[in-house]
Amino acid sequence: MSAVLAGAPGDHCFTGVQHTGTPVGKIIEVAGVPTYLSEPPAGSTIQGAPKKVILYFADVYGPLFVNSELLQDYFASHGYYVLGIDYFLGDPVHIHTEAEFDRQAWMNKSRKQAAELLPKWIDAVWETYGPDSLYSAVGYCFGGPPTLELAITGKIVAAAFAHPAFLNEDHFTQLKAPLLLSCAETDFTFPVASRRRAEDLLVSSKAQYHIQVFAGVAHGFALRCNLDVENERWAKEESARSIIGWFNRFSIKS
Repeated sequence: MSAVLAGAPGDHCFTGVQHTGTPVGKIIEVAGVPTYLSEPPAGSTIQGAPKKVILYFADVYGPLFVNSELLQDYFASHGYYVLGIDYFLGDPVHIHTEAEFDRQAWMNKSRKQAAELLPKWIDAVWETYGPDSLYSAVGYCFGGPPTLELAITGKIVAAAFAHPAFLNEDHFTQLKAPLLLSCAETDFTFPVASRRRAEDLLVSSKAQYHIQVFAGVAHGFALRCNLDVENERWAKEESARSIIGWFNRFSIKS
């Protein structure tokens, strides 16, 4: 095992502000797994051009939490088919309000479950959208590993993450897809020393990457920030804009 750079989720991963809005996507099943699907608006895609697909790997709140649904809708509004796998199978962490909730047991169960579901789900997405589509992947916290594991395969054109968990050095040394790292100034899971070590590894492996660090925000800012705080709102929105811009850059068929 290579050295850990992004550790296990902690308290900040389990708190945040629920946003308001009306999601426009729908819940479907892909390989038998509940999946949030948000499609591009009518007329926003070019007829005959390859489809652009984003695989969305959610944090511990899952892809069906309203914050995630609204973010997936935002990505879709830029001409992408966005699919968010519910690897928690209807059991995201935020529904657990019981006093004796065993967070670690839930995490162990969820990681094992996700590892079992993801391969067949990814294969089914590829089968549905075909080999000529242009695939990108984005992960938040819990969703960091499947994002970078796809980036290592060479099956996607670009990858991005925000405040990741469960990453080690190998995730950064074997990349075949360009990577955007959207980072918080304060992040116990992916602290400054780890972020700088990740950059060193990306440089040494001659990876194509971009790192952004937002001042005054903490782990979870890209999904569960307080939108009433101007700096938090701006950081969240700029992270999303940067990610879609990164994907746009590489989602051009030569």
